[in-house]
Amino acid sequence: MSGQSSQDDTNNRIVAVTLDEESIGRSGPDIEHERAIAIYDLIEQNLFAPEGDAGGPFSLHIGINGNRLMFDIRRQNGDPVVVHLMSLTPFRRIVKDYFLICDSYHQAIRTATPDKIEAIDMGRRGIHDEGSRTLMERLDGKVRIDFETARRLFTLVSVLHWKG
Repeated sequence: MSGQSSQDDTNNRIVAVTLDEESIGRSGPDIEHERAIAIYDLIEQNLFAPEGDAGGPFSLHIGINGNRLMFDIRRQNGDPVVVHLMSLTPFRRIVKDYFLICDSYHQAIRTATPDKIEAIDMGRRGIHDEGSRTLMERLDGKVRIDFETARRLFTLVSVLHWKG
């Protein structure tokens, strides 16, 4: 799970991300914007190395299957590598808190003082970091990622998890 970069990691990266459209709840423009930025940033820079695999690059399809988060990992050409299913239970409270504070943040941007916006944003980042660490723990022994990759993936997991 180490974030150490090495020459071996050159191809251990995601080059394409798709989200299961059936899993995505209705969301407003703020959430759609966050999703687009997270996908762009994730593809631009990430570390993603499925354990026991010779290397990528990879495409990743993220969805929700029942009460499980699904990471369908494939080679860039579409050949299957592995599908990981993880319980959503550890994410439920974090995602709920994250969206509550995101709503407060987006409302504050329009009307609050800079100090209030900064305080809400610090809380938002803290909850986002908690979700990112939880995702890293859930992927430990399955996929090696660094913290920045976990942050971007958590944003995408949140969009899928949130049903409005």
